[in-house]
Amino acid sequence: MVVGFMASRTGRWLRIVTGSCLVIGGLRAGSGRGAMLALLGLGPLVGAALDVVPLAPLFGLPMRGPDLRRELGAAEDGSLLGGPRRAAPRATSITLH
Repeated sequence: MVVGFMASRTGRWLRIVTGSCLVIGGLRAGSGRGAMLALLGLGPLVGAALDVVPLAPLFGLPMRGPDLRRELGAAEDGSLLGGPRRAAPRATSITLH
């Protein structure tokens, strides 16, 4: 499903790259049409950065990325960069004797 892909880490990166290209291309054009293209590019760029999928409510799904991934049963991607997972904090404190 397209909405599931857009909520994935790969889909978010694709939206960031696409939005950035539209913004840069629109600003380089230096015309009214270019300005409109740059404004259009802000949609996917900001949506991916904030982890929202604006098309999801059209399919009856939640708009927030974590909620959408949970609803679709997709693996929780976590951060956009996909770095190493943080260890859980210790339940007991460490003291020196």
